[in-house]
Amino acid sequence: MPQLTPKVLGVAAATGLLILLGAWWMGPSLFGSSSGPERVFTDATVTSPSDCSDADAQETVRFDLGGRTREGRLSGCGHDQDEQVRIAVAQDATSSGSPVPVALAATAPGVSDLRRPVGLGLLVLSCASGGAYAFLLARGPRPGLVRPSAA
Repeated sequence: MPQLTPKVLGVAAATGLLILLGAWWMGPSLFGSSSGPERVFTDATVTSPSDCSDADAQETVRFDLGGRTREGRLSGCGHDQDEQVRIAVAQDATSSGSPVPVALAATAPGVSDLRRPVGLGLLVLSCASGGAYAFLLARGPRPGLVRPSAA
């Protein structure tokens, strides 16, 4: 069995860091491109709330976009009448009398918040713990350790 020297462990750690830096640099396109329409974030007021017991709950919201007041259809529930919510609207959304489909801003795709760095940090921790576990398995039992007997 080959020896796990500090040099071997250093090469493994450096390779892991390079992979993580590559994943960070590639960004969202690493796991698929977000080729959807560009979104505009704005505040909206809930005008017609929906009960969460409805199977296909949709709420109606009112918001200003491009100097015009528009209505939007939000797939969701549980908001109160006249509650302020932050929404994402497709930049090329046109209102032809019918409500424009909108989404909550927190659920819109993007990398402008802390989710991606936290996710990559958790990836680092999982890689480190997996490497430590593999090291302990490869090292084998330590001589001189007393094992409890199965009495």
